[in-house]
Amino acid sequence: QVQLVESGGGLVQPGGSLRLSCAASGMLFSIYAMAWYRQAPGKERELVADITGGTATYRDSVKGRFTISRDNAKKTLYLQMNSLKTEDTAVYYCNAPAGGGNGLWPWGQGTQVTVSS
Repeated sequence: QVQLVESGGGLVQPGGSLRLSCAASGMLFSIYAMAWYRQAPGKERELVADITGGTATYRDSVKGRFTISRDNAKKTLYLQMNSLKTEDTAVYYCNAPAGGGNGLWPWGQGTQVTVSS
């Protein structure tokens, strides 16, 4: 079955950087659009960035700071996050986009990103 395993989160100071990874298995990774989502405490899950082929789109609040990329040979999705802000604090998940904050497959455990001084 499809499995998504996120990693790379942690505690970082404002202005810092992190690189998240998402290892996918159980599907033909290369044919799917993929996305990063995040969910902060008490809030709905939101789409952060998605990549279809070589085209990436971002929510306005992360444009210019985050970069989504993928390695189809490794079945891995990445999110490079620079100039992190406290409002980026959330659990980050990957999935294939299915509209709104929904994903096509069962959610992984996510990876916690905490931006704090």
